Amino acid sequence: MSHNDDQKLEGYYTGDIHNQYVEEHYNPKNRKIIWRTFWILLIATIFEVAIAFTSLNKELLMWTFVVLTIFKSYFIVGIFMHLFGERKNMQYAIIGPFLLIIYFIAMCIAEGNYIHHLGGK
Repeated sequence: MSHNDDQKLEGYYTGDIHNQYVEEHYNPKNRKIIWRTFWILLIATIFEVAIAFTSLNKELLMWTFVVLTIFKSYFIVGIFMHLFGERKNMQYAIIGPFLLIIYFIAMCIAEGNYIHHLGGK
């Protein structure tokens, strides 16, 4: 590793058998992004807790929770699991199977309701 002695590099040693030095990739902008995400998730969670104690229709309440959960998972996966920084192909490779699983669950529920209405004949 070649660097000037007056330049301080941030990093750590891995501590394993190789004990390699790994430079930290610190970006001051990341702290602002993480705090913004924290506040968005906190507001969504407070809203969820607040509507849980209302007298809304149970089905409307359930779908509101589903939408808010998907909204919150979007930010968690995007920011904390770094999906927003990935290339589009990688994003599609992760989101595609998730959407197919949701589709298959919806189809199983629809088929189950259909068989239930037939009376199991």
